[in-house]
Amino acid sequence: MLVAGCDVGSLTAKAVILSDGKILSQAVRRANSRPEESAKEIMDLALADAGLAFSDLAYVIGTGYGRRQISFVNEVVSEIVCHGKAAQWLNPSVRMVIDVGGQDAKAILVDENGSVVRYVYNDKCASGTGRFLEIMAEALEVPLGELGEQATISQNPVSISNQCTVFAETEVVSLLNNGKAIPDIASGLMRAMAHRIAALAKSIGLEPEIAMSGGVAKNQGMFSALEEVLGLKIMRLEGDPQINGALGAALLAEEAMRKTVS
Repeated sequence: MLVAGCDVGSLTAKAVILSDGKILSQAVRRANSRPEESAKEIMDLALADAGLAFSDLAYVIGTGYGRRQISFVNEVVSEIVCHGKAAQWLNPSVRMVIDVGGQDAKAILVDENGSVVRYVYNDKCASGTGRFLEIMAEALEVPLGELGEQATISQNPVSISNQCTVFAETEVVSLLNNGKAIPDIASGLMRAMAHRIAALAKSIGLEPEIAMSGGVAKNQGMFSALEEVLGLKIMRLEGDPQINGALGAALLAEEAMRKTVS
């Protein structure tokens, strides 16, 4: 049985194809301003990688920021549900998922089946999101993929006092002009962002079995800073944490198909 999940976020589009409970194909690419177009492009990539046609898929679920603009899916599901489902499927002991996306951050409590028990999210401010890191990387003139690595070699992290992204960017430029080292500024940024995400997670009650999903989970500096601020180890999920939403959507598509044949 072939099913798929398509996750169109604010910054990236992801797709996962499952074959009888195993990941057959996955794809990630930058999203454009038209969610439906981004969805088609990413599904085409995943299908081509698997050597399949769209007609081979029995069921497709869409999720993410642009899910309601995806025309080819059988149904749409909240990314909160999808991230919880995928994280618990990858590691059955997971009870809390912290997902940091391009434009929002979420903390999700799940049960032993990966079903959402409670959640909270922040989409009102960019300061705790992937977009915050993008803006700061640009201000530091460091590739986004290297920002986390820079933070891990810091010898003397600076304190970032501004929570607003606009003011924090101004503060970063000022710190650079005052001769502060890029690794120390990067580490300060990671810690400041970690405090905001930790406050979000604590607001619904921390569970020790925590996993992190989303593209920001690949940032080692951010991962380490969040562990430090929470005072807890964070589980590393198998594979690419950036595809978690699409994976959860595909798992739900598989469940939907099982119900139709049972």
